[in-house]
Amino acid sequence: MTFCGPYTDGPTPADLEITAPRLDRLEWKDPARLAVVVTVLWWNTLRQVARWGARRGEKDLRDAAARGVIDAFERLGPMYVKLGQVIASSPGLFPRPLADAALRCLDEVRPIDGASVRRIIAEGLGARPEEIFAAFDDTPLSAASVGQVHACRLPDGRDAVVKVQRPGITELMATDVRVAYFFSRILERVSKVMRSAKPTAVIEDLHAVTFQELNSALEARRQHDFRERMYAFGDNEGVTAPEVYWDYCGPRVICMERMYGRPLDELDASGIEGVDGPELLRRGVKVWVEAALVHGAFHGDVHAGNLWLLDDGRMCYLDFGIMGELHGPWQELMRDMFYTGMFDADFHRLVPHYRDLGIIPEGIGTDAEIAMRLELVFGPILRSGMAGISVGRTITMLLDMAKQYNAESPRELILISKQLLYFERYSTALAPDWILFADRSIAKNVFPEAVAAADPA
Repeated sequence: MTFCGPYTDGPTPADLEITAPRLDRLEWKDPARLAVVVTVLWWNTLRQVARWGARRGEKDLRDAAARGVIDAFERLGPMYVKLGQVIASSPGLFPRPLADAALRCLDEVRPIDGASVRRIIAEGLGARPEEIFAAFDDTPLSAASVGQVHACRLPDGRDAVVKVQRPGITELMATDVRVAYFFSRILERVSKVMRSAKPTAVIEDLHAVTFQELNSALEARRQHDFRERMYAFGDNEGVTAPEVYWDYCGPRVICMERMYGRPLDELDASGIEGVDGPELLRRGVKVWVEAALVHGAFHGDVHAGNLWLLDDGRMCYLDFGIMGELHGPWQELMRDMFYTGMFDADFHRLVPHYRDLGIIPEGIGTDAEIAMRLELVFGPILRSGMAGISVGRTITMLLDMAKQYNAESPRELILISKQLLYFERYSTALAPDWILFADRSIAKNVFPEAVAAADPA
């Protein structure tokens, strides 16, 4: 008899709704947590600085202080680990010592115990793991800040994995995001360095995505849709994503196809022997570009742990907790930006988009002046693609330009640029001579007529 869980027929619209706490005010219990956060940060930073002093300057004082901050993040729990991951993944936006120290946050965190995992599955699916699966492994394959993954076998013999959300994580995250925002506002008032790093903007971004990650039904739906749309044009056979097994999904539980392979960052010179690096990267980027420019929903966290080279040679996208959404004017802007970079370098076509979206207010500068500024920001990366250009620096330049015009920071562009930064890192090992915007094949389903005209068979 086939097991049928709560989401056998798919999650309902109500299941997909996101409930996020307000950032602008603390709740009654938050001051106690704030006191804990301040104490842990102060103690761990002071301890590392004291050790630095005892070693007589073995390392820079700023390195010691940064290590202390990250020690505190690890002790404070998931919200602060995620903050460290953002810092580690955006080195161009934060002081180097802090970004370097935060690399630790990219490692796995302490797993939750097997009994708790089994209880969460039973609560989410309505039956114990041993009643649902032919086999279930209590030892996690991986553990992250929000949840962890366990291997299992379905009754029909298929290998699968179950992604389980940590107990109490939603309430803890809600408290910590408010506290972190309150604390970061204070830091920006008293520290010039913190004003430059803009921690409040980082917390706002985390607030925007964290409570999407905490909705397992939404994550599973996005993964399912991404996988389906990947093959909309009848190609992309060399790329995949795990199939969602809806019969075994429920609140806080996602069951999916098990994939066998290695993360991209584990591929060294020997690991890519026999692998066509440029072709592998091209296939993966092509899927991402189509998702953003055609379908609208794109993977918003393509760090190496979420991109694998499978044993059968395919590239696989994993973990759909963070997704970006491009629709309407934002998608039109990005389509024109890619077209500009790939075909004619006419930055004038981008100016109306920037004005319509409020990135550059009306009455500020002429179209020609704005086009020249856009070329200064985006021209180098569009021409050089993955070679020799820091996307992190490009993001900073874009934010500086928006700030000059007193405009709001374009969060959608930042998220896209961060993914390009990841692809840039992969190209260093896989395809050092590959230039994204010079490879029109990745846009053949986005601009079919222009690609055919530019590269006739």
